[in-house]
Amino acid sequence: MTDAFEEHQWLTIPDLVERLGITQGRVRRLIEDRHLLAVRRNGVLQVPEIFLDSEGPLSDLRGTLFVLADDGFTDDLAMEWLLETDDSLGVAPITALRAGRKAEVRRVAQALA
Repeated sequence: MTDAFEEHQWLTIPDLVERLGITQGRVRRLIEDRHLLAVRRNGVLQVPEIFLDSEGPLSDLRGTLFVLADDGFTDDLAMEWLLETDDSLGVAPITALRAGRKAEVRRVAQALA
């Protein structure tokens, strides 16, 4: 795990159930359907809290996850890329997504292929 991982609060499946007010099955479906990205940390599936907004999963995350998967990124590599500062963006891609820079983030992601 990288230092960028340590900067974030991480949520387990039970944490997500409580935070989102949905069932564990629905949380797992959000992960399977790429609305959220989860990786194993210390053997436990976890999602960074920064992937959520007040409504639930960050809406611009899903399309970006598809771009990264199409580029051949594993979930672990995609997580690293999203959380670490990208030189061309000047910030972590997830920070840029939260700031409304979806097109720019996806353009950078596509260039990684």
